[in-house]
Amino acid sequence: MTSPAGLPPTGGGSGEQQRLKLLAVTACPTGIAHTYMAAEKLSQAAEQLGVDIKVETQGSIGAENVLTDNDVRTADGVIIAADKDVDLSRFAGKRVVTVGVAEGIHHPERLIEQVRTAPMHGGGGDGTSTSSPANSGGGGGKERSVGYKALMNGVSYMIPFVVVGGLLIAISLSLGGHTDPSGGLVIPKDSFWMDVNNIGVIGFQLMVPILSGYIAYAIGDRPALVPGMVGGWIANTGSLYDSEAGAGFIGAIVTGFLAGYLVLWIKKVEVPKFVRPIMPIIVIPIVATTALGLFFIYVIGKPISWVFEHLTDWLGGMTGTSAVLLGAILGLMIAFDMGGPVNKTAFLFGAGLIATGNQEVMGMCAAAIPVMPLGQGLATLIRKRLYTEQERETGLASLFMGLFGISEGAIPFAAARPAQVIPANMLGGAVAGALAGLAGIEDAVPHGGPIVAVLGAVSGVPMFFVAVVIGTVVTALTTVALVDVSERRRRGQPMVDGLAPQPELALAGVGVGARSDGLGADGGTATAHAPAQRTASAPASNGASDDEVLSGYLTAQTVKVRLDSGDKDAAIREMAGLLAATGKVTDIEELVAAALRREEQGTTGLGEEIAVPHAKTDAVTAPVVGFARSAEGVEWGSLDGTKAKLVFMISVPEAAAGNEHLRILALLSRKLMDTGFRERLMTAPDEAAVLDVLREIR
Repeated sequence: MTSPAGLPPTGGGSGEQQRLKLLAVTACPTGIAHTYMAAEKLSQAAEQLGVDIKVETQGSIGAENVLTDNDVRTADGVIIAADKDVDLSRFAGKRVVTVGVAEGIHHPERLIEQVRTAPMHGGGGDGTSTSSPANSGGGGGKERSVGYKALMNGVSYMIPFVVVGGLLIAISLSLGGHTDPSGGLVIPKDSFWMDVNNIGVIGFQLMVPILSGYIAYAIGDRPALVPGMVGGWIANTGSLYDSEAGAGFIGAIVTGFLAGYLVLWIKKVEVPKFVRPIMPIIVIPIVATTALGLFFIYVIGKPISWVFEHLTDWLGGMTGTSAVLLGAILGLMIAFDMGGPVNKTAFLFGAGLIATGNQEVMGMCAAAIPVMPLGQGLATLIRKRLYTEQERETGLASLFMGLFGISEGAIPFAAARPAQVIPANMLGGAVAGALAGLAGIEDAVPHGGPIVAVLGAVSGVPMFFVAVVIGTVVTALTTVALVDVSERRRRGQPMVDGLAPQPELALAGVGVGARSDGLGADGGTATAHAPAQRTASAPASNGASDDEVLSGYLTAQTVKVRLDSGDKDAAIREMAGLLAATGKVTDIEELVAAALRREEQGTTGLGEEIAVPHAKTDAVTAPVVGFARSAEGVEWGSLDGTKAKLVFMISVPEAAAGNEHLRILALLSRKLMDTGFRERLMTAPDEAAVLDVLREIR
């Protein structure tokens, strides 16, 4: 006898057939809504099919309703509906279906049915990239999505190393350094500031291996971490393959992807059963690390060394040509890879000519060096809505590093948006280098950036700053234009919880990618088969009475039966005006701008004719929630293509304490999965009737 989903029933005391028992994990990189929507849909489908299910939800506030060892031991199958990495090692020996979170929302019954034919998970810590019948097909788009998430995972872990290393180096140079014609900016060896500088240098040394390692980790999980990091270190250490400069962050991206996919390939190799337990902790890391390291040293490293040598020879033959052309070429090279072989070729070429008395070439390089970090930092200030909060914070650090000639400050932006950022960097660097060549600027030390001018190492200081400023502005404006065009092209594509197929995480917060607006994180719980259990984990509202709606955040003042606006931007503005009626909004324009910035990161249209725009901003003094409905619907770019007819807008102050807003989002998301609830909201004749329906949210 089989269960309703075609699997053998569990247990079976006294000969009585027990219900099929399934487990599920739902998670999304940003937002809370889709995590809970998928959990609720799976719970509803399981109840209708007579199946027991326990759902673990994962988010930035931590995993809740966590699946225990006993849950796993007694389960008949597992559904993973997630758009971020989920550790599957605990489900070894169980049938596992792995899909995106959207599948959990739209096809929960199908997923429950698919568990019966799903392959047994073999263990080894595979992440959600593990293939299964449920998520196979459509290879091109899927692979791009995996590659994007892997890249952003590496970038997000790299950012703190860039910031800490760069700022410590900048501080030590500014407070403890002085110019020296033979050594550039010099810090006394036995001084306190040399110790600070050394700590910063360590941060920079770790930056590239971290990028490579966590790209590999996102693809191949824990067994890929060591080969990814070691490969990144090798890529950045040119002396290992006879190159005067390492491959930099571009080399790290290459080694990260190579390590990740190499580990995935090794995992597919059939090995004797007694060897399987040591595969992920011994065999795979050793084999992958050795193979990747030798491959880079003997195969990839040689071309890099060859390019370095020939670029140097080529530049040496140009010293007699136009200074403007030479400056533009050097600026292009300096800006291309920010510390990689091309950058180092130009830099060492200029530094080497200082001893011959030719300081103009180093002057061209010095003007181009700060343009990338300054330009990318300026771009985050010019068009804030194109960047996440963490990207804007990284932009401020980048500006500071640019002042001290630390071009690596722009690497996080280049790694996240290479197609937009690198061309913009190169254009700005070329302009700055050409202007420096035109003005005949000289630099007596092998360093760049405004600091060398402040310390008196540069001739023609006014024109030097003109070159730097113009190059910076060109970089910033070009970046903004290219990113904006890229974002507009993607607006029409389906996005899940704000995650479009573009690097724009990211720079995610973390983990490769979570949004940092405070309203874009997952969390909370969803449980098994009884309706009462689904809200058991949600805390009681903070002393709110039974008559209050969403802890009193939504009131009669913030309910509107008919939304007048026909497009998304106008609808958000109308909703902001509705919230302003409470007196809790101090700046409507900023509230609108904050909500639109969130939309730029990814649509808040949840499907099922629902939209939940939200903003975390100091334009509001206290949490406030509004509701309006549209008879015709508003095009919101929803996952399922439906127009939004039920619109909730949530706004909380930037400094809002705790996770109250996450609780409200969780309760709201769950309740909106109830078809009857949505129908009652649509047919309620007036504001009072709408409030009565909304009081059902507990």
